[in-house]
Amino acid sequence: MDKPMDDQDRRREFWGRRRVIVTGGAGFLGSHVVEELERLGCGQIHVPRSATCDLRDPAQIRAMLAAHPADMIIHLAAVVGGIGANMAHPGRFFYDNLTMGVHLMEEARRAGVAKFVGIGTICAYPKHTAVPFREEELWNGYPEETNAPYGLAKKMLLVQGQAYRREYGFGAIYLLPVNLYGPRDNFDPASSHVIPALVRKFDEAIEQGRSEVSCWGTGRATREFLYVEDAARGIVLAAERYDGDEPVNLGAGFEISIKDLSEKIGELMGFDGRIAWDADKPDGQPRRCLDVARAEQFFGFRAQTGLEEGLRRTIEFYRRSKVAPAAR
Repeated sequence: MDKPMDDQDRRREFWGRRRVIVTGGAGFLGSHVVEELERLGCGQIHVPRSATCDLRDPAQIRAMLAAHPADMIIHLAAVVGGIGANMAHPGRFFYDNLTMGVHLMEEARRAGVAKFVGIGTICAYPKHTAVPFREEELWNGYPEETNAPYGLAKKMLLVQGQAYRREYGFGAIYLLPVNLYGPRDNFDPASSHVIPALVRKFDEAIEQGRSEVSCWGTGRATREFLYVEDAARGIVLAAERYDGDEPVNLGAGFEISIKDLSEKIGELMGFDGRIAWDADKPDGQPRRCLDVARAEQFFGFRAQTGLEEGLRRTIEFYRRSKVAPAAR
C-alpha cells in the first residue's frame, strides 16, 4: 500500500509541476523567495534581470514570456527606499513602479499565465489608519505624504488585479507585506530602510569610537517588522493556496517604537553611547501594525522569527559582509 502524502510531499508535488517567473528575484526579498521555491522543488524558476528585460517596456516583457513560458509570476521587482529616497525621487518611484506592474500584468494575461502574485506595500495604507491595520481600511484616506507616490503606484496592482479578475477571470492576488528586514538587505545609507540604516550607523560609530549616534525624527513613531525569510514563506504559501480578490496583510502582528528599536539594535551591537534625535527630520507614518488574521485564515501563514533573533541574524550578516570583500 502506498504511503499517504504528508503536507510537505503535497507541496513538493504542487511546485514540482510549476514554471515560475520571479521578478526582482535577485534582490533582497526575491532571493529568499527563490530559495524557498527551490527548497520546495519548483520545476522551473526564471529570474529576469533589468539589464536584459526592462519591465517598463511591454515588448521586452513579451519577449521574456515567449522565451520563458510560465504558469505563475511572482512580481517582486520594485524601485524602493527609505524616507529620504522617497522624498528625493517621488516621480521616479511612481512612474517605474506603476509602469512595471501595469505592463507585466497585461502581458501575463495575454500570454495565458494562470496566476499573478502582486506584492504591494504597507505604504499603501492611509496615513492615519486605526491600529491594527485591517485590509478593509485600505481606501479610507490618503497615504503618508513622504511615500504616497510609491504606495499608490503599488496599490494599483490591487486595482488592476481585481479588474482583470472580474473581466477576464485572471488569477491575480495581492499581498501587503509590512516593513521587512534580514540578511541581504540594503545597507546603503542613501536608500536603506530603518533597520539596515541603524545597523550601519551603530557599526560605524563603534568603529570610529564616537559616543553619539544621530537618528531621524522623534523616535516616537512605531513600526512592525517581518523577518525576510518569514515573508518569503508567506508569499510562497499564498501563491500556492490563495486565489481570492481580497488584499491580504503579511506581518508579524506587533509594533515597536523607533526609539525602542534603536536602543535594542545599539544594545545588540555593543554601542554604549548616546542616541540623539533630529526632530527636524520626518517620522513618516505615525504608527504601523497589521491585523494578520486573514493570512492565517486564507493560507495558514504565521510569522515564526522573533524580532531579537531576526536582528541578531541581520547584524551578523552585515558584519560578515563587510569582512568578505576585504578577504577576497
